[in-house]
Amino acid sequence: MDRGKKPASIGVGASIPQPTIAINENTVDAKLPTGESVSVHLFGATVVSWKLADGEEQLFVSSKAILNGSKAIRGGIPVVFPVFGPPPPNHATSSLPQHGFARSSTWEFLGKSSSESLGKKADTTIKLDFGLSSSMISEDFRRAWPYEFGLVYSVTLSPDRLETSLQVQNKGSQPFDFHVLLHNYFKVPDVSKISVTNLQNKTYTDKTEKGQQKQETSNAIAITGSTDRVYLDIDPTVPVSVVENGKPLFSITREGLNTVTVWNPWVENAKNMIDFGDEDYKGMVCVEPGAVKNWQVLEGGDAWEGTQTIKPRL
Repeated sequence: MDRGKKPASIGVGASIPQPTIAINENTVDAKLPTGESVSVHLFGATVVSWKLADGEEQLFVSSKAILNGSKAIRGGIPVVFPVFGPPPPNHATSSLPQHGFARSSTWEFLGKSSSESLGKKADTTIKLDFGLSSSMISEDFRRAWPYEFGLVYSVTLSPDRLETSLQVQNKGSQPFDFHVLLHNYFKVPDVSKISVTNLQNKTYTDKTEKGQQKQETSNAIAITGSTDRVYLDIDPTVPVSVVENGKPLFSITREGLNTVTVWNPWVENAKNMIDFGDEDYKGMVCVEPGAVKNWQVLEGGDAWEGTQTIKPRL
């Protein structure tokens, strides 16, 4: 055999870049080899930062947000469960605070997983899982809502998107009612110059006018004052977008989430919130996928899941 023709041995090349993760006292931080990053605070499993490869922050967190665990974090992506808004009277959730307890409880980090590498291609996705169960909430919350439940919240970062998914499990024998909402606070350059699209002809509940039911006539909803609208019966597969100058800043598709809430406090309401800067309203808008039109009913042993996928301007 001609030794000169012998195939070269396969050497060990440089290691393939992998996502990195740092577990700190209060947050879990992950970064992709391509530069995108996400940070999740264990209080509420609240996503408090999502940056693109160039370092540009996508989420708004109030300049006065309280991060010591004494109050739900004002910004990022809080998780709303098991009730949205002020609890109704004469209901199983009636003794709970507004928006329930998930955003005001400390979650457990369950671990991470990443996409498999093929050839020389780096891992491009990392998924962080967080858990909350009935044994982990405060005694006050447990007395107010005495059901056996488990929540698994997954935050998946890719170069071109952020996905958050909540699975609700009924661990007991008694059925329970619940709402779910993912309370996105988006960072925008100027709220007066953006609009929210793809909600035309939909019915919405206007919370700024005592819950009146109205019909949306515009396909480009401008934010010109205090806005608090819950749009009903939205097709989850149709993207709802935050648009600036005709170009999407964010595009949101959903699974299992058929309501979309649009919120901005505007001038007076901003001043009345202790954890919201007086001028902060100018640089944010909330577009919040949820399942809050009716109560979801979960039988003992069953599970339910809702997911959102957010694509930023790239």
